[in-house]
Amino acid sequence: MTKTRIGRPSNPHLSRIDLRHNHEDFMSESSVDLGALLESSGAVLRGHFLLTSGRHSDVYFEKFRVLERPDVLSALCGEIARQVAGGSKFDLVAGPTTGGIIIAFEVARQLGLPALYVESENGEKKLRRGAQIRPGARVLVVDDVLTTGKSVFEVIDVVRAAGGEPAGVGVLIDRAETPPSFGVPYFAAYKVEAQSYAADAVPEWLEKVPITKPGTR
Repeated sequence: MTKTRIGRPSNPHLSRIDLRHNHEDFMSESSVDLGALLESSGAVLRGHFLLTSGRHSDVYFEKFRVLERPDVLSALCGEIARQVAGGSKFDLVAGPTTGGIIIAFEVARQLGLPALYVESENGEKKLRRGAQIRPGARVLVVDDVLTTGKSVFEVIDVVRAAGGEPAGVGVLIDRAETPPSFGVPYFAAYKVEAQSYAADAVPEWLEKVPITKPGTR
């Protein structure tokens, strides 16, 4: 397993982040250092963050720093596409607003498939603007950063309700301590070791750090 250690935290309590690639043979198949691209994009932030999932962490991955860099985004999406291409077959790629839309487009582009965008309306995820899924179509659901999988599960529900078959899940960065079970093949460009805490279990050293609430929910 190729392992890239990025940065050194200024606070000794803050997590030292390891980006672990899912395949030991990655460097033999790609000359792109995804860890260096993530670091150079400014996507890795340290402090005290309230995540979209409601959990607290000393590490946050700002997806918009990745989405602003076509080279970084293309490389990460390319790794998902590389893993997918060797296994299950899909009919289209679906992703949620906001960042998941761009990821769905790029993964679909690299796989030569159409993309589908799941949007929010009145607090619920749904298909809008006349978007449809052919009954029985095999759908690859993609998203940016996985912590609890809430956004992914929401997209899976929308796909099923529209008559599609969720057949795989792909994410750019997996930071889940215990990855959720989606019941379908799962692909991640990078696995990140970054601890998060429930609201009633935030350690004292982290409580002393001013809290920031990033994210889009």
